[in-house]
Amino acid sequence: MSRTVDVVAIGAGAVGENVADYARQHGLDVVIVEADLVGGECSYWACMPSKALLRPTEVLAAARRVPGAAPAVTGEVDVAATLSSRTAFTSNWDDSSQVEWLESAGVELLRGHGRLTGEREVTVTHDDDTTTVLEATAGVVLATGSAPVEPPIDGLAETRTWDNRDVTSVSAIPDRLVVLGGGVVGVEMGQAMARLGSEVTIVEALDRLVATEEPDASEAVRESLEADGITVRLGAKATAVTRADDDAGEVVVTLDDDTEVRGDELLVAVGRRGRSDDVGLDTVGVEPGDSGFVEVDGHLRVPGHDWLSAVGDVNGRVLLTHQGKYQARLVGDRLGGVDVDEAWADDRAVPRVVFTDPQIAAVGLTEQGARDAGLSIRVVEHDTGGVAGGSLLGRDAGGPARLVVDTDRDVVVGATFVGPQVAELLHSATIAIAGEVPVSTLWHAVPAFPTVSEVWLRLLEALRD
Repeated sequence: MSRTVDVVAIGAGAVGENVADYARQHGLDVVIVEADLVGGECSYWACMPSKALLRPTEVLAAARRVPGAAPAVTGEVDVAATLSSRTAFTSNWDDSSQVEWLESAGVELLRGHGRLTGEREVTVTHDDDTTTVLEATAGVVLATGSAPVEPPIDGLAETRTWDNRDVTSVSAIPDRLVVLGGGVVGVEMGQAMARLGSEVTIVEALDRLVATEEPDASEAVRESLEADGITVRLGAKATAVTRADDDAGEVVVTLDDDTEVRGDELLVAVGRRGRSDDVGLDTVGVEPGDSGFVEVDGHLRVPGHDWLSAVGDVNGRVLLTHQGKYQARLVGDRLGGVDVDEAWADDRAVPRVVFTDPQIAAVGLTEQGARDAGLSIRVVEHDTGGVAGGSLLGRDAGGPARLVVDTDRDVVVGATFVGPQVAELLHSATIAIAGEVPVSTLWHAVPAFPTVSEVWLRLLEALRD
């Protein structure tokens, strides 16, 4: 069967849903194609279930930091209840409610594998092997997301391992877990599993964890993980992986110093690659990069193919759900005839959070990133626990906060906060950076007392010295 529609979106995760919704709001006829669960990675195997696993132990730790509350905490976290709550957040991996939302938005869902088969043409292969051919008059949007990278380690491909989907959908906490990779997934899920009862070892090839953030933020997370009993091996590269006896046996990771790390499960979390292998890009002369990411211009269009856009993880610009949704909104509006800006926030004002305890919340450039960009900068620091609101959170509840200021323009270009629940401080910094608010104007944005946001005042005062 062949049909003509205005827009075809391949991929019904959060990003594809946003493209479809915004395009539909402009009166376009939109079809979205999905072979897996509507709602995608974030809803079922990443953002939401991972935070549901972290939250109970985070609350428990917060209570134990407060002197008056600590004596009342006499038990440990209920693991079964935590897993049950996680499952509730994923709707038990049932996408019925997401499908209903698409229907309410007037977006048509086609179940099956969508693949480009020519210019403006998408062929959908359904589970029963029938096909539907769609011609998109306004455009085709790739929103196929990303998949875990499997590093070239001897024996890894032949060994049963975990990825982010396995760890966030776990039905039982392993006695011992080895985590390969000290990025966001590695530290978040390493801490979650440790606090739920697993003996965890994190192996990171670089010399610090979450190495894209400020060094003192990385150090604060390392100290917290080790306080939770996690063994952190930095500057260590895995050279071989085996499982004893069979797929259910002990996993052994050999490191480049010839030592071994052993566990019951191995979580591989060393990066992501774009899901572009089987979407038919070759039929329109597009070649993805080595990591599977599809090059796009500032308006998220594939160069030389104005009818084809790629949004979210698959374009490799920023692998974060909220930035993918931002890109999707711009593309949905553009397809609907709106004159939109380029996606400049992807370069200047990307908010990001590591949901460990303490959290790292950052936006814009790190100090090193600003120096690498050739900016004239000034950096100021203060502890988030060193203000009245922070002190109320209890013992050792703070962490480093930092502003990076472009002195030529008198604007903040980077901000980092470390501490409990500092993610809620992040949007103020994002607005300051995206809006290029002069530091002299920020002086008139008065933080409420006593809140942790008063750290803004302390940082601004440091700029006056």
